Amino acid sequence: MAAAEKSPNGVNAVPPAAAHADFAAIRRELNLPRDYPTGALAEVEQTVAQPLPTGVRHDAIDLPLVTVDPPGAKDLDQAVLLRRRGSGYRIHYAIADVAAFVPPGGALDEEARRRGQTLYLPDGNIPLHPTRLSEDAASLLPDQVRPAVLWTIDLDSDGSPQRVDLRRALVRSVARLDYDGVHRSLEQGCAHPSIDLLPEVGRLRREQALRRGAIELGLPEQQVESDGHGGWRLALRPRIVVEEWNAEISLLTGMCAAEIMLEAGVGVLRTVPDPDADTVDVLRRSANQLGVHWPVGLSAAEALADLDPARPEALAVHVAATRLLRGAGYTAFGTGAPAKAGHAGIGASYAHVTAPIRRLVDRYSAEVCLAVTAGREIPQWVLLALGELPSAMGGSDRVAAQVERACIAQTQAWSLESRVGEEFPATVLRVPNGVAGEVFVADPPIIARCAGGSLAEGQQVRVRLVTADPARRDVEFEVA
Repeated sequence: MAAAEKSPNGVNAVPPAAAHADFAAIRRELNLPRDYPTGALAEVEQTVAQPLPTGVRHDAIDLPLVTVDPPGAKDLDQAVLLRRRGSGYRIHYAIADVAAFVPPGGALDEEARRRGQTLYLPDGNIPLHPTRLSEDAASLLPDQVRPAVLWTIDLDSDGSPQRVDLRRALVRSVARLDYDGVHRSLEQGCAHPSIDLLPEVGRLRREQALRRGAIELGLPEQQVESDGHGGWRLALRPRIVVEEWNAEISLLTGMCAAEIMLEAGVGVLRTVPDPDADTVDVLRRSANQLGVHWPVGLSAAEALADLDPARPEALAVHVAATRLLRGAGYTAFGTGAPAKAGHAGIGASYAHVTAPIRRLVDRYSAEVCLAVTAGREIPQWVLLALGELPSAMGGSDRVAAQVERACIAQTQAWSLESRVGEEFPATVLRVPNGVAGEVFVADPPIIARCAGGSLAEGQQVRVRLVTADPARRDVEFEVA
């Protein structure tokens, strides 16, 4: 879920009764953090006031790096530059060096470890770090010299990594770009020269992902956005191919980081266990029953990639495929590589290192990689924290998921409060008990329970709204 300021036509706004509603109840209910402690804020100001230690950093200010993010983003973790290198490519990927501003064991470090990650609500984010850092001193804003961890990754002509280097550096982004603008510029043939190779590299990396068996779910992603009049509405987050290509650079870096840590026998990985053969077989049979051809021998990654997203049964298969990616977590290790180090969604070992402004674990992973590649001892503050990170990140992931579900459920109920009794076309997503199920309504984009009738996954039905209760954040349909 993401908050945005767009106002597309055809999306139903919140009824007038809820026109000035906010999400304060969710903040209270989940006991979300409010203001940053005074001591941490004072520490930030003291750290920011100190000059950067330029002598220990590589000078990369002349690299024409650019940031590519959602419109309006201010917490800019990454800046990228793509260049040809013989028959292959060189990727420069600068990641904000948050560790330069967070003294280990200090008040800011303690509060960041308590929060775990930035929480995104439609009416305002709850940042991992104070905005003085996250949107200013540490953010890779254009035309500002910033400390960064600079990854340089050389790819061959197939998009496979051949050489990886990382070091602390000073960088300066030359432009702040957004996904829509980059998409338009590529269509018009006038892309920024720093990323004009993004489609080429992005496609190669997508092909690599398919060969690795990476599992990508094409599920509709609801987002809550302002209606421009003090209220909120639901919309489907558009799938922009530029965003997928850009994500491939981050995924590549995370895979390189994982390999560095696995080889050293110390670090922390993002892990998702491989689904067992029975789980894949059940999904294959379900897909075939829905009329989706999935022959024996075709991998789950290939079968899902071949689905036509316009077919309602394809949506049901993607929902069912979520069972392939259960058990996501973090695995810390310090005495050799763990036995289970893979990420089923990516088809490789993977680590979070590219979003340290927004996610706690990335700061620690980067420090491990920096020390290992430089042949230095890993800082003691990193080693002492590694064992605690899986639990800390798991807890913050659960809170983030609760926040997202609650905000969407609240907006669904607001959006439909005045429409009880109306009928809508819907697609059945799943029927766990053979009677009641879950349906997807396209306009407004709603996913909710549906009772009555004989439901089948992938079936298109007409449903009647029977409940829309904002106080309980509850929406329910019945078969019409």
